[in-house]
Amino acid sequence: MLLVLITGFALSQAFRTVAAIMAPPLQQAFALKPQQLGLFAGAFHFSFGALQLFMGMGIDVYGPRRTVLAVFPLAIAGALVTASADSYAGLIAGQVLTGIGCAPAFLVCTVFIARNFPAERFSSVNGAALGIGSVGLLLTGTPLAWLIQYASWRAGFVALAACAVVAWLCILLLVREQAAAGEQHGVDVAQALRGYGELFRLPHTLGIIGLAVFTYASFLSLRGLWLGPLLIDRHGFTLVESGNVALAVSVVGMFGPPLFGRMDPGDRKRRGWILAFALACAAIFAGMALNPGAALDVAGALAIGLLSGFIVFQYADVRSAYPARMTGRAMAVFTMAMFLGVALMQWLTGLAASAAVALHLETYAAVLGAIAGFLLLGALVFRLLPGPVAASKAAGEPSQSTP
Repeated sequence: MLLVLITGFALSQAFRTVAAIMAPPLQQAFALKPQQLGLFAGAFHFSFGALQLFMGMGIDVYGPRRTVLAVFPLAIAGALVTASADSYAGLIAGQVLTGIGCAPAFLVCTVFIARNFPAERFSSVNGAALGIGSVGLLLTGTPLAWLIQYASWRAGFVALAACAVVAWLCILLLVREQAAAGEQHGVDVAQALRGYGELFRLPHTLGIIGLAVFTYASFLSLRGLWLGPLLIDRHGFTLVESGNVALAVSVVGMFGPPLFGRMDPGDRKRRGWILAFALACAAIFAGMALNPGAALDVAGALAIGLLSGFIVFQYADVRSAYPARMTGRAMAVFTMAMFLGVALMQWLTGLAASAAVALHLETYAAVLGAIAGFLLLGALVFRLLPGPVAASKAAGEPSQSTP
């Protein structure tokens, strides 16, 4: 059943990275500026991230299966709206709908794992789920580039909508679960929001969120938006050639989460490892900003694809930082922060690209340098703000904190 739920997550991965290959044809079709392109890519992630808290409420009351079956059809509708768009506003509307439809896609997998697997297997199973779900990234590499080149960008969105229909049907027919404990009581929104307020009163929450905003966002901003334009504009790649690189990054990225899931060093050392890998990714982006050549840009993108798997450590950190009664809310807040961060970074990197054009600077130096700076900022927030104390967490009491 977990594998079937992951099909929805895989399509969510495809939808959130489609802009990397769609960017060149959309720029031609609608004369989009870099800032508009960033907003197009960010619209999905904004709507996706903004609804995480409410999806968490729905999952707690109605369960993963009912929640994803109710919401995922909006992703199908959004893809079709985008495919039929005749204006920039239509593109944005389609992306917003798609983001809403995909909002529960990974959260249902995480909650399903937390409810059905032993705690000591959470990192490895969650890492495997992230890796398997990355199959969706393969769709937006060479296959989508080929379809766009020989048909159109509209055909690409229609094909993704068709795949989403198949995923929804698989979940409908093959996933079964026990009724959620709170189903008969309905959703008490006020009480649920008070519960989130309790989460934010814990001092270590801000540090966790401060880094979460930038880590996955850095990978998605490269793979999901700027990789194709960078290779085409900076190094003269064709659309299919850039699609081949995107495919390779996606394949490498599939192995990252399972690998890091098995490498989890445990609660005492994990936060140090998270900090080290965040800084390593920032260094790679800074190096790519210097335009080291096509080979090193491709190697850097592949390295980012692999190292981005360390977000598995962040999920495990969230699970260990809060008492069991707060795990669902903490996961929802963390996921919300990640995807609102993607929307924010894609918009801000679009602004950086537009500013670079106005200042006669190399566009991708500004974009990649900005991503490196954001990662460094997140690492500093994570390091300097208070961290959780395992003892108080284990007791289920409000956590004291340590630097």
